[in-house]
Amino acid sequence: MLDLQKGFTIQTRNFKKVIVNNKLGEGGQGAVYHVSYDGKPKALKWYSGKKFKDPKKFYTNLENNIKKGKPTKAFLWPEDLTDYKGTAFGYIMDLRPGDYKDFSKFLIGKEGFASITAMTNAALHITAGFRELHAKGYSYQDLNDGNFFINPKNGDVLICDNDNVSEYGKNSGIAGKARYMAPEIVAKGAKPDIKTDRFSLSVVLFLLWTNNHPLEGKAACPVCMDAKHERKIYGENPVFVWDPNDISNRPVQGLHKGAIVRWPFLPEYVRDLFIKAFSKDILTDPSNRIIEQEWLRTFIRMRSEIFKCPCGIIYFADPVNNNSCPGCKKQNIFPLYIKTYRYNLPVHQRTKLYICHTEKDSDDFLTITGEVTEKDNEFELKNVSKINWTVIDGDNSISIAPDASILLKKDIKINFGHANAEVI
Repeated sequence: MLDLQKGFTIQTRNFKKVIVNNKLGEGGQGAVYHVSYDGKPKALKWYSGKKFKDPKKFYTNLENNIKKGKPTKAFLWPEDLTDYKGTAFGYIMDLRPGDYKDFSKFLIGKEGFASITAMTNAALHITAGFRELHAKGYSYQDLNDGNFFINPKNGDVLICDNDNVSEYGKNSGIAGKARYMAPEIVAKGAKPDIKTDRFSLSVVLFLLWTNNHPLEGKAACPVCMDAKHERKIYGENPVFVWDPNDISNRPVQGLHKGAIVRWPFLPEYVRDLFIKAFSKDILTDPSNRIIEQEWLRTFIRMRSEIFKCPCGIIYFADPVNNNSCPGCKKQNIFPLYIKTYRYNLPVHQRTKLYICHTEKDSDDFLTITGEVTEKDNEFELKNVSKINWTVIDGDNSISIAPDASILLKKDIKINFGHANAEVI
């Protein structure tokens, strides 16, 4: 690979001048440099065409992705492309802000989330990013732990290494990264697509919550992991570590601490979804993979159940399955719930409503529309949206303007403008 020196200058297809400052990192396909792009700080990912079987195909795919544009602002997407420089070329993208950290560092304990809310937000942002990617007609094809930068304070996510992203039906020529490839790729040589993306997404989400791989238990002991054994574990006979019907690959004490310690503290409905995602039926039948929207709505529910116990412990207080506090073991009972079209939100001092709660057809988990406050053992809901709400209390109808509040009590009904709810 051509190693670019400080001061190296090249022009892009848009006739912009690029001046190299310093190298930021290097991977299997290329190196990333801090550059000046038309006088602005940017990143340049630089490749040697010799690294690819068909460099022109790879280059054309980058061209197409630049023309179509990024799926959302969460993607560090190719913005401009250089001409070939001998057999080398590169593309321009935004720099990663300094407060975003490599996801891989979270997995080895060098970084940690500031709160459970931030961790849940990270799951939401990762999932939403891939929902939008797939909705725009792309498949990622190389989804792994190296694709994410996460802000540990709030869980915001930036998705990087988007050079292998291709339109449906096209393949960039890469199969993926070991341990993240779907079983049908490992065992049968299938091509990456949206269904294999969804397997890789499930792996990333399990890693996020447990710090362990869903298929690496007793049967995947590191000392015996040669190529033949890897093919069996990840392709021919994958077994989820918490498969309820097959205990042959359970986590090992002292080796898979995250999977053992963290698993019980996840709400039961989250554990059930992971069990479904890695069931033998879905591992062998890609058509039944968990879609992004199901993950998204699960994590939206999780976030609404983050509760601070009087003892000080913050945990997921799943009201349906009666999760007790992991600290004092108290069973926290919620006096009220806000029942919306899709969610049943427990009312407590941390409850917030988002557009996904107050608009029937939305999955917007970022825009807050309502906030609960507690005073003298009573709860009020403040309208922080931009429209009036209507509250029906018996025969009375009350308009709640933005910034106004309503006392929450059983049996009142709330019309948010685009959806209804009932306090139960």
